[in-house]
Amino acid sequence: MIRRPAIESSASAPAAEPALARPAAEDQAAWLGPLTAAGPAHDRAVAELHGLLLRASRFEVRRRAAALGLAGDPDLEDIAQQAADDALLAVMSRLDRFERRSRFTTWAYKFAINTAGVAVRRHAWRDRAVSSSPAGALEELADRAQSPAEASQTRELLTRIIGAIALLTPHQREVLLALAVDGVPIDVLADRLSTNRNALYKTLHDARTRLRGLLDDEEIVQ
Repeated sequence: MIRRPAIESSASAPAAEPALARPAAEDQAAWLGPLTAAGPAHDRAVAELHGLLLRASRFEVRRRAAALGLAGDPDLEDIAQQAADDALLAVMSRLDRFERRSRFTTWAYKFAINTAGVAVRRHAWRDRAVSSSPAGALEELADRAQSPAEASQTRELLTRIIGAIALLTPHQREVLLALAVDGVPIDVLADRLSTNRNALYKTLHDARTRLRGLLDDEEIVQ
């Protein structure tokens, strides 16, 4: 893999583009015309759009990396470049879905920001394991209690929660613990489980609903 220079650690926002100062209608016309045409004008517009997306992705990569303690990671520039490439493909494939409710540049920026954020989270978790043990994951929370009294109360509650979690389906248990306890980013978990975000959100919702019901039933019994 070609090593690019390490991305700068500054987290300042990307420089404002001249297009951002245009009225929305003018901005849309300036971009959509060339991007949907052919020939040199199209090529120039695509290159300019890629540059805009790269600046946005570099900004988001720096911001996310700083928050995750990865500011000096030599792979950050590669991540930003790939995020910009992916964002460009996403924008170009969705030109017909642009609803003209905002500036085109504002709409396109979101693809770069979202793509870069997902890429950094995946990079941060690339070598980290996802726990599937309900008792082990939940007992970690008890160990984080700030005082012996709080730890005792927490462990009592965790005992009840662990018992309720044991009644969930294995898949619900794995998703709940990974997302709600271990803090695994949903994009990362979707990759690990070969699924998608929407399916995981549905599983998490079902698991939480079932867990609340089980705990409420226990309160009634007690």
